[in-house]
Amino acid sequence: MAATIKDVARRARVSIASVSRTLNHADTVAPEIRERVLRAARTLRYTPHAVARSLISRRTHTVGLILPDMYGGYFSELIRGVDGAARTRGLHLLVSSTHGHPLEVTEALRSMNGRVDGLLVMSPHIGAEALGEALPAGLPTVLMNSRAPAGIRPAFVVDDFGGARAMTAHLAACGYHRIAHIRGQETHFESGERLRGYQAALAHTGDAHERILEGDFTEESGYLAGRAIAASAQRPDAVFAANDTMAIGCLFALTEAGIRVPEDIALAGFDDVPVAGYVNPPLTTVRADIAGMGERALQRLILAIAEPEDERSELQTLPVELVVRASCGARLRSRA
Repeated sequence: MAATIKDVARRARVSIASVSRTLNHADTVAPEIRERVLRAARTLRYTPHAVARSLISRRTHTVGLILPDMYGGYFSELIRGVDGAARTRGLHLLVSSTHGHPLEVTEALRSMNGRVDGLLVMSPHIGAEALGEALPAGLPTVLMNSRAPAGIRPAFVVDDFGGARAMTAHLAACGYHRIAHIRGQETHFESGERLRGYQAALAHTGDAHERILEGDFTEESGYLAGRAIAASAQRPDAVFAANDTMAIGCLFALTEAGIRVPEDIALAGFDDVPVAGYVNPPLTTVRADIAGMGERALQRLILAIAEPEDERSELQTLPVELVVRASCGARLRSRA
């Protein structure tokens, strides 16, 4: 016969209420009591009944994560950060993708309502007003890298503008004057901010020439942009891609065409996904703590779930860091 909560309480020599508080991760349980309860539960192989817990607490102990896509290193890192933070708090994660289509956002939000205690939403393809109208009323929600409706939900954004401006300024400081930019989708929030940062840095330098190539954050689009660069009558001397994935695709195309990086063309990306440091040459990029953003957003969501009367809807901009590696030729140029 399966062990019950009464069996755990009896073995740990505590009350049923203490067992319940421990298993629900309450902060009010003394460390000694917590250890006794957990040891008793492990010994008896006791597993709380999820449905019963939900009926008592009116909680599902599940949080939803809605993403525009789940392919690639960026989203893997984000999911890792959210899932790690959820696990330590005994929460389950329900993940859904809108596949980059704004019309699927409403459907994804509707499917989560009633199944989760709160939502983390990354929807960079949809406007602030439309996103505000689509969010379920009364369901705690935290936004990430989206066009945040002012004053409606807590939100976290990466400093895409500042990072792109810093990277473009770095390339200009290395002596490059023809700096091309491979952008993401035109309607994408992050893409727009990174393009704006690139253009702001070029305007400040005064002697660098703007060239924008279309992309969509995939390896294929970076590869096609790289092929277009290789076939150009006047090639840029540096390329800044709006993410590492496109930069790596571009690197492959340039190498395939016999163009050396960084000797012939310097290359840089954005995000610092894990593979960026292991390509040849290692990729100069802008490091955004992607997993850290997921963890912080989950922590803020837990607060919103625990204190629904707290109506703070602050926007937090997360700092980025310039990571200089061999692909930008900084050392090579400094010796010239």
